[in-house]
Amino acid sequence: MNYAFLIDNRKCIGCHACSTACKAENEVPLGVHRTWVKYVEKGTFPDTRRYFQVTRCNHCAKPPCVPICPTTAMYRREDGIVEFDSQRCIGCKACLQACPYDAIHIDPESGTAAKCHFCAHRVDAGLEPACVIVCPVHAIISGDLEEPRSEIARLLSTQNVAVRKPEQGTRPKLFYIEAEESAISPGFATQQSAQLWSEAPAWGPSDWRGPIQTAPGRMADAMLRSAAAPRETYNVPHRIPWHWQVPAYLVTKALGSGIFLIAAAGVALGVLPPVTLFTTVAPLAALFFIALTGALLVGDLDRPERFWTILTRPQWRSWLTRGAFILFAYALLLAIVSLAQMLGQDRIVAELRWPGVLLAVLSGVYTAFLFAQAEGRDLWQSPLLSAHLLVQAVMAGAAGLLLLGLFVELPAATLAFLVWTFGLALAGNLLLTVGGEFAVPHASAVASAAARMITHGRYAPHYRGSIAGGLLVPLALVIARPGSSAALLLAGILSLAGLLAYEWAFVFAPQQIPNS
Repeated sequence: MNYAFLIDNRKCIGCHACSTACKAENEVPLGVHRTWVKYVEKGTFPDTRRYFQVTRCNHCAKPPCVPICPTTAMYRREDGIVEFDSQRCIGCKACLQACPYDAIHIDPESGTAAKCHFCAHRVDAGLEPACVIVCPVHAIISGDLEEPRSEIARLLSTQNVAVRKPEQGTRPKLFYIEAEESAISPGFATQQSAQLWSEAPAWGPSDWRGPIQTAPGRMADAMLRSAAAPRETYNVPHRIPWHWQVPAYLVTKALGSGIFLIAAAGVALGVLPPVTLFTTVAPLAALFFIALTGALLVGDLDRPERFWTILTRPQWRSWLTRGAFILFAYALLLAIVSLAQMLGQDRIVAELRWPGVLLAVLSGVYTAFLFAQAEGRDLWQSPLLSAHLLVQAVMAGAAGLLLLGLFVELPAATLAFLVWTFGLALAGNLLLTVGGEFAVPHASAVASAAARMITHGRYAPHYRGSIAGGLLVPLALVIARPGSSAALLLAGILSLAGLLAYEWAFVFAPQQIPNS
């Protein structure tokens, strides 16, 4: 069996009976929606038309929300229904980031993920979903794609249908007959805070005005100038899933991985002396920042008391799970190294240096693979991200060691090595940011829109501040005054502040681009 939905837009009258039935059947709280009807209007009065689009989970054949879930709370049944188990969910919101359709939300009452689940309890009892039986014009059809005699199979074989975002490769199973392009393509229609019967909240569509601009002077500008441009006149708002803890965690993780990476590798290679700063202070400082990283990650969960579920029933395809184990293993190694150093067990410390370097690198870069699984945010799919995160870790680690080194007396050669490492990492970060992430063409219009929001839109102050204050000024200070404690202090602080500003823009801007 392979269940799917088909929406016949030739019949839909936009009555919202499906939305109401879904709420009643599944006890969906106010403020969130499993099924909703989007309105788009086109034309100039009196030649206007309103289009309706029933929107919900696509029950994809390759659902990206499933592999990213760290606890198997989101899963695909054998009959093709993408289902969720709220008892397993930890509220990490990774599935929300993975969904390219804005079809998943966090239930405000349970703090767990929720979405259309095809009324699986009704299907299991041999009944149709509530939205299907309530539709007064039979515009919603559900059924088994593998049953040739089913109504949905016959319609799909005789009608031209469309799906949302086929380029994502998720193979969605929510089909539309006579789909309107401006309704089915997010960002194609202009969005306004004032809608037909409501005004969008500050965290809703008012954060983005669209339409998506792919290039200067192309579709977006022409649509904005045209009185006949499609207008989105009703939609539901979607909260931003990840909050300030995520950009903060990227900075603390960079510090925690970079400090030990430089210290351990430097001592092991003989380019740094085995002094207290590198043998004792560095692993303790790295352990502190990794512990802080873990606290930030747990703090962003909507069900933080369930955090240990990742360790007790892990879903190994998820980079959230893999990352949790990497951080746990790295923190454990740092604790052992610190304890062994205090007990004078130099042999144990020496044997753990290179495994620690490996774990430090993995801790620094694993987020790139987690972001790659977040298929609903195209800008995060950058092939440069893993290299960028590693360079950021080296930069943050060198800055941290320079700041810690201000409290001890270091040999001139050691200080010069740290300054050179810091300067090269600043230059590499500058090259990857300006010449890599934002200078090359992006793979999709959605990624381009997020990048433009960072470089020329709402987050431009963060981006420009991170470049000027967080990279150029520290680099100038390192070149001009490499031996000045005051210059190195200022350079180190500015680089970390600039890193936070950059991560703030990089995390938040893609979440502002609508997926529905």
